[in-house]
Amino acid sequence: MKFKLSKLFLSIVTFTVLFSSCASKKDIIMFGDIKDGVESSVTYSLPKIQVNDILEVKITTLNPETAIPYNSVFTTNSPVPSIELMKLQGHLVTAEGKIRLPILGEIVAGGKTTPELEKNIISVLENNGHLKTPTVSVRILNAKVTILGEVKLPGTYNFIEQSITLPQAIGYAGDVTIEANRKEVWLIREEEGKRKSHKLDLTKSDWFNSPYYNIKQNDIVYVYPNNVKVKSAGFIGNTSTVLSVFSILLTTYVLLTR
Repeated sequence: MKFKLSKLFLSIVTFTVLFSSCASKKDIIMFGDIKDGVESSVTYSLPKIQVNDILEVKITTLNPETAIPYNSVFTTNSPVPSIELMKLQGHLVTAEGKIRLPILGEIVAGGKTTPELEKNIISVLENNGHLKTPTVSVRILNAKVTILGEVKLPGTYNFIEQSITLPQAIGYAGDVTIEANRKEVWLIREEEGKRKSHKLDLTKSDWFNSPYYNIKQNDIVYVYPNNVKVKSAGFIGNTSTVLSVFSILLTTYVLLTR
């Protein structure tokens, strides 16, 4: 009887260890289906201006003095104003998707890309007789991405580039942890008044040419934990817990059947 019980206990231990084994290599390696030397075209997508974006709008002409009244004045002693000061004196996109510019008044910005807004402002300046041959530059000053879950440094990160990629964003957060589920990474995006969620598999590269390769301002990235992390958190019993329970049950059974 004791021999049979020992074999039973050994079988339980073996099954538990195998069941709780580590993830395979294909579950850990990112972009594991990339092949050496294979080329693919790169698709760039410009972000659209959203509510609460802060825009820097610069208007210039061949005669710089004529454009001065159309620009916000930066009050600073530094020849290169800080990004935080630029945000304070930038143009906030209202809930109606508009910005207010000196002299020109309200301009619709929401839903447009920065080049589209630049063309729109140029059209207003020329068609209404304000300036001749103006040049307009628009830049989003407060672009940010929030990265949560199984990354080394979760948080909200600002970027000043026109756009960054998802791998870049994860790099800001120090890469995913060893306990990350690379096959379940969610990107949450608000665009044109709608919130969309999309699941990405970081062990593959088929999403490189999707709209989710490039991060847009205010995106949220959430990296799910893998089964090992979930078990250790107590949602599912981990190996040591399972073994302890089996050991108690086995000891109780032996005592009761002696």
